[in-house]
Amino acid sequence: MNGDWRDSPAAADYTVDELMVTTLAQYFGNGDQVCNGMASFIPVAAFMLARRTHAPELVWFASSVGLDPRPERIPASTLEAPLWRDSIMYLDQYRDFWDLVQDGRWITAFCVGTAQIDQYGNANNSVIGNRFHSPKVRLPGTAGLADMCSIDKDLYFWVTDHSPRSLVAKVDFISGAGWLGGGNERRNLGLGGGPRAVVSNLAVMDFHPQNKRMRLVSVHPGNSIEQVQHATGFSLLVPESGVPDTRVPTVMEVELIRNAIDPDGMRLRGFS
Repeated sequence: MNGDWRDSPAAADYTVDELMVTTLAQYFGNGDQVCNGMASFIPVAAFMLARRTHAPELVWFASSVGLDPRPERIPASTLEAPLWRDSIMYLDQYRDFWDLVQDGRWITAFCVGTAQIDQYGNANNSVIGNRFHSPKVRLPGTAGLADMCSIDKDLYFWVTDHSPRSLVAKVDFISGAGWLGGGNERRNLGLGGGPRAVVSNLAVMDFHPQNKRMRLVSVHPGNSIEQVQHATGFSLLVPESGVPDTRVPTVMEVELIRNAIDPDGMRLRGFS
Protein backbone atom coordinates (compact mmCIF):
# COMPACT_ATOMS: atom_id res chain seq x y z
CA MET A 1 0.00 0.00 0.00
CA ASN A 2 1.24 3.49 -0.81
CA GLY A 3 1.49 6.24 1.79
CA ASP A 4 1.79 6.30 5.56
CA TRP A 5 -0.98 4.55 7.50
CA ARG A 6 -0.88 7.36 10.09
CA ASP A 7 -2.03 9.88 7.49
CA SER A 8 -4.92 7.79 6.22
CA PRO A 9 -8.44 9.30 6.68
CA ALA A 10 -11.36 7.49 8.27
CA ALA A 11 -13.05 4.99 5.98
CA ALA A 12 -16.67 5.48 5.00
CA ASP A 13 -17.46 1.96 3.76
CA TYR A 14 -15.99 -0.28 6.47
CA THR A 15 -17.84 -3.36 7.73
CA VAL A 16 -18.29 -4.55 11.31
CA ASP A 17 -15.75 -7.34 10.91
CA GLU A 18 -13.16 -4.79 9.80
CA LEU A 19 -14.07 -2.58 12.74
CA MET A 20 -13.53 -5.51 15.11
CA VAL A 21 -10.15 -6.34 13.54
CA THR A 22 -8.86 -2.77 13.77
CA THR A 23 -10.17 -2.35 17.33
CA LEU A 24 -8.56 -5.56 18.56
CA ALA A 25 -5.29 -4.69 16.80
CA GLN A 26 -4.98 -1.47 18.82
CA TYR A 27 -4.51 -3.46 22.03
CA PHE A 28 -1.19 -4.92 20.88
CA GLY A 29 2.09 -3.05 20.59
CA ASN A 30 5.78 -3.56 19.95
CA GLY A 31 7.25 -6.06 22.39
CA ASP A 32 3.96 -7.79 23.16
CA GLN A 33 3.95 -11.54 22.59
CA VAL A 34 0.60 -12.80 21.35
CA CYS A 35 -0.92 -16.15 20.50
CA ASN A 36 -4.03 -17.35 18.68
CA GLY A 37 -6.00 -20.57 18.93
CA MET A 38 -8.35 -22.54 16.71
CA ALA A 39 -10.76 -20.76 14.36
CA SER A 40 -9.25 -17.40 15.34
CA PHE A 41 -9.56 -15.46 12.10
CA ILE A 42 -10.41 -12.11 13.74
CA PRO A 43 -7.34 -12.17 16.06
CA VAL A 44 -5.02 -13.38 13.31
CA ALA A 45 -6.18 -10.53 11.08
CA ALA A 46 -5.65 -8.14 14.03
CA PHE A 47 -2.09 -9.40 14.63
CA MET A 48 -1.21 -9.10 10.95
CA LEU A 49 -2.71 -5.61 10.78
CA ALA A 50 -0.86 -4.44 13.90
CA ARG A 51 2.45 -5.67 12.45
CA ARG A 52 1.81 -3.82 9.18
CA THR A 53 0.96 -0.56 10.94
CA HIS A 54 1.71 0.54 14.50
CA ALA A 55 3.46 -2.56 15.93
CA PRO A 56 6.00 -3.97 13.45
CA GLU A 57 7.89 -5.64 16.31
CA LEU A 58 4.88 -7.47 17.74
CA VAL A 59 5.93 -11.06 18.49
CA TRP A 60 3.40 -13.61 17.23
CA PHE A 61 3.22 -17.29 18.13
CA ALA A 62 0.95 -18.56 15.36
CA SER A 63 -1.24 -21.38 16.64
CA SER A 64 1.43 -22.29 19.21
CA VAL A 65 3.77 -23.61 16.50
CA GLY A 66 5.22 -20.92 14.21
CA LEU A 67 7.20 -18.11 15.83
CA ASP A 68 6.89 -14.81 13.95
CA PRO A 69 5.43 -16.22 10.72
CA ARG A 70 5.01 -14.24 7.52
CA PRO A 71 1.98 -15.70 5.75
CA GLU A 72 1.03 -14.03 2.49
CA ARG A 73 -2.62 -13.99 3.59
CA ILE A 74 -4.86 -15.69 6.13
CA PRO A 75 -5.28 -19.33 5.07
CA ALA A 76 -8.33 -21.56 5.56
CA SER A 77 -7.18 -22.63 9.05
CA THR A 78 -5.59 -20.79 11.95
CA LEU A 79 -4.17 -24.00 13.42
CA GLU A 80 -2.35 -25.57 10.47
CA ALA A 81 0.86 -25.30 8.48
CA PRO A 82 -0.10 -22.64 5.86
CA LEU A 83 -0.26 -20.07 8.67
CA TRP A 84 3.32 -20.76 9.72
CA ARG A 85 4.92 -19.62 6.45
CA ASP A 86 8.50 -18.37 6.83
CA SER A 87 8.47 -18.62 10.63
CA ILE A 88 11.84 -17.96 12.21
CA MET A 89 11.35 -21.06 14.40
CA TYR A 90 8.92 -23.97 14.69
CA LEU A 91 7.87 -25.27 18.12
CA ASP A 92 6.66 -28.67 19.21
CA GLN A 93 3.11 -27.79 20.25
CA TYR A 94 2.83 -30.44 22.95
CA ARG A 95 6.23 -29.91 24.50
CA ASP A 96 8.22 -26.77 23.72
CA PHE A 97 5.27 -24.40 23.42
CA TRP A 98 3.74 -25.27 26.79
CA ASP A 99 7.13 -24.99 28.46
CA LEU A 100 7.31 -21.44 27.12
CA VAL A 101 3.72 -20.64 28.13
CA GLN A 102 4.33 -21.58 31.74
CA ASP A 103 7.48 -19.45 31.87
CA GLY A 104 6.31 -15.97 32.84
CA ARG A 105 8.76 -14.33 30.43
CA TRP A 106 6.96 -15.58 27.31
CA ILE A 107 3.60 -14.89 25.66
CA THR A 108 1.92 -11.92 27.26
CA ALA A 109 -1.52 -12.13 25.65
CA PHE A 110 -3.97 -14.72 24.38
CA CYS A 111 -7.09 -14.05 22.30
CA VAL A 112 -10.16 -16.02 23.36
CA GLY A 113 -13.15 -16.97 21.24
CA THR A 114 -15.92 -18.56 23.27
CA ALA A 115 -19.59 -19.53 23.13
CA GLN A 116 -20.41 -17.81 26.43
CA ILE A 117 -18.71 -15.11 28.47
CA ASP A 118 -20.11 -13.76 31.71
CA GLN A 119 -19.96 -10.44 33.55
CA TYR A 120 -16.65 -11.40 35.19
CA GLY A 121 -14.95 -12.65 32.03
CA ASN A 122 -15.34 -16.37 32.67
CA ALA A 123 -15.50 -18.32 29.41
CA ASN A 124 -17.54 -21.38 28.44
CA ASN A 125 -16.72 -23.50 25.42
CA SER A 126 -17.79 -26.86 26.86
CA VAL A 127 -21.54 -27.29 27.37
CA ILE A 128 -24.81 -25.37 27.35
CA GLY A 129 -27.06 -26.46 30.22
CA ASN A 130 -26.31 -27.17 33.86
CA ARG A 131 -25.78 -30.94 33.47
CA PHE A 132 -22.32 -31.61 32.08
CA HIS A 133 -22.90 -35.24 31.08
CA SER A 134 -26.29 -34.62 29.46
CA PRO A 135 -26.20 -31.01 28.25
CA LYS A 136 -28.57 -29.21 25.95
CA VAL A 137 -25.66 -28.54 23.61
CA ARG A 138 -22.19 -30.08 23.53
CA LEU A 139 -19.67 -27.41 22.49
CA PRO A 140 -16.20 -27.93 20.91
CA GLY A 141 -14.38 -28.18 24.25
CA THR A 142 -11.56 -26.36 25.96
CA ALA A 143 -8.45 -27.41 23.99
CA GLY A 144 -5.83 -25.17 25.67
CA LEU A 145 -8.35 -22.61 26.91
CA ALA A 146 -8.36 -23.78 30.53
CA ASP A 147 -4.57 -23.67 30.67
CA MET A 148 -4.13 -20.29 28.98
CA CYS A 149 -6.77 -18.66 31.19
CA SER A 150 -5.22 -19.98 34.40
CA ILE A 151 -1.71 -18.66 34.04
CA ASP A 152 -0.20 -15.20 33.87
CA LYS A 153 -1.60 -13.99 30.54
CA ASP A 154 -3.74 -11.03 29.51
CA LEU A 155 -6.95 -12.31 27.91
CA TYR A 156 -8.72 -10.58 25.04
CA PHE A 157 -12.13 -11.84 23.91
CA TRP A 158 -13.87 -11.37 20.60
CA VAL A 159 -17.61 -11.96 20.18
CA THR A 160 -19.24 -11.90 16.75
CA ASP A 161 -22.79 -12.41 18.07
CA HIS A 162 -23.36 -9.95 20.90
CA SER A 163 -26.60 -11.26 22.42
CA PRO A 164 -28.01 -12.41 25.77
CA ARG A 165 -27.21 -15.93 24.63
CA SER A 166 -23.47 -15.26 24.41
CA LEU A 167 -23.00 -12.55 27.08
CA VAL A 168 -24.57 -14.12 30.13
CA ALA A 169 -24.75 -13.28 33.82
CA LYS A 170 -23.11 -16.61 34.70
CA VAL A 171 -21.63 -19.17 32.34
CA ASP A 172 -23.06 -22.70 32.41
CA PHE A 173 -19.55 -24.15 32.77
CA ILE A 174 -16.19 -22.45 33.34
CA SER A 175 -13.91 -23.64 30.56
CA GLY A 176 -11.54 -20.73 31.08
CA ALA A 177 -11.17 -18.79 34.32
CA GLY A 178 -11.77 -15.07 34.12
CA TRP A 179 -12.15 -12.96 37.25
CA LEU A 180 -14.20 -15.87 38.70
CA GLY A 181 -16.59 -14.25 41.23
CA GLY A 182 -15.05 -10.81 40.86
CA GLY A 183 -12.99 -8.68 43.18
CA ASN A 184 -9.76 -10.31 44.33
CA GLU A 185 -10.92 -13.91 43.90
CA ARG A 186 -8.61 -14.68 40.99
CA ARG A 187 -5.58 -13.15 42.70
CA ASN A 188 -6.38 -14.89 46.00
CA LEU A 189 -6.17 -18.23 44.21
CA GLY A 190 -2.69 -17.37 42.98
CA LEU A 191 -3.69 -16.75 39.37
CA GLY A 192 -1.97 -13.93 37.50
CA GLY A 193 -3.12 -12.13 34.37
CA GLY A 194 -6.83 -12.08 33.57
CA PRO A 195 -9.42 -10.63 31.17
CA ARG A 196 -8.63 -7.20 29.77
CA ALA A 197 -11.12 -6.46 27.01
CA VAL A 198 -14.05 -7.79 25.00
CA VAL A 199 -14.50 -6.67 21.39
CA SER A 200 -17.93 -7.56 20.03
CA ASN A 201 -19.89 -6.74 16.91
CA LEU A 202 -21.73 -4.01 18.87
CA ALA A 203 -19.27 -2.50 21.33
CA VAL A 204 -16.02 -2.67 23.29
CA MET A 205 -15.96 -3.61 26.97
CA ASP A 206 -13.33 -3.91 29.69
CA PHE A 207 -13.47 -4.79 33.41
CA HIS A 208 -13.73 -2.51 36.42
CA PRO A 209 -10.36 -2.45 38.22
CA GLN A 210 -11.88 -3.17 41.64
CA ASN A 211 -15.00 -5.31 41.34
CA LYS A 212 -13.98 -6.79 37.94
CA ARG A 213 -17.45 -6.49 36.41
CA MET A 214 -17.69 -5.89 32.69
CA ARG A 215 -17.79 -2.22 31.77
CA LEU A 216 -18.74 -0.45 28.56
CA VAL A 217 -15.82 1.35 26.88
CA SER A 218 -17.20 2.38 23.50
CA VAL A 219 -20.18 1.70 21.25
CA HIS A 220 -19.75 1.02 17.56
CA PRO A 221 -21.18 3.77 15.33
CA GLY A 222 -24.83 3.18 14.52
CA ASN A 223 -25.57 1.58 17.90
CA SER A 224 -26.64 3.10 21.21
CA ILE A 225 -25.89 2.29 24.85
CA GLU A 226 -29.49 1.12 25.21
CA GLN A 227 -29.18 -1.26 22.25
CA VAL A 228 -25.97 -2.74 23.59
CA GLN A 229 -27.47 -3.17 27.06
CA HIS A 230 -30.59 -4.83 25.60
CA ALA A 231 -28.33 -7.31 23.79
CA THR A 232 -26.46 -8.20 26.99
CA GLY A 233 -27.63 -10.77 29.54
CA PHE A 234 -26.59 -8.65 32.53
CA SER A 235 -26.22 -4.98 33.44
CA LEU A 236 -23.06 -3.50 32.01
CA LEU A 237 -21.29 -0.85 34.04
CA VAL A 238 -21.47 2.50 32.27
CA PRO A 239 -18.89 5.21 33.15
CA GLU A 240 -20.36 8.48 34.44
CA SER A 241 -18.12 10.34 32.01
CA GLY A 242 -20.03 8.86 29.10
CA VAL A 243 -19.32 6.32 26.37
CA PRO A 244 -17.77 7.42 23.07
CA ASP A 245 -18.13 5.84 19.65
CA THR A 246 -15.54 3.23 18.74
CA ARG A 247 -12.84 4.57 16.41
CA VAL A 248 -13.64 3.60 12.84
CA PRO A 249 -11.01 2.01 10.56
CA THR A 250 -8.97 4.18 8.26
CA VAL A 251 -9.00 3.82 4.50
CA MET A 252 -5.57 2.18 4.55
CA GLU A 253 -6.52 -0.25 7.33
CA VAL A 254 -9.55 -1.36 5.30
CA GLU A 255 -7.40 -1.75 2.18
CA LEU A 256 -4.84 -3.81 4.08
CA ILE A 257 -7.51 -6.13 5.50
CA ARG A 258 -9.42 -6.59 2.24
CA ASN A 259 -6.58 -6.73 -0.26
CA ALA A 260 -3.50 -7.98 1.58
CA ILE A 261 -4.28 -9.66 4.89
CA ASP A 262 -7.55 -11.44 4.20
CA PRO A 263 -8.65 -11.13 0.55
CA ASP A 264 -10.47 -14.47 0.84
CA GLY A 265 -12.71 -13.17 3.67
CA MET A 266 -11.81 -15.87 6.18
CA ARG A 267 -12.63 -13.42 9.01
CA LEU A 268 -16.32 -13.67 8.05
CA ARG A 269 -16.54 -17.34 9.05
CA GLY A 270 -17.39 -16.48 12.63
CA PHE A 271 -20.42 -14.40 11.71
CA SER A 272 -23.88 -15.92 11.36
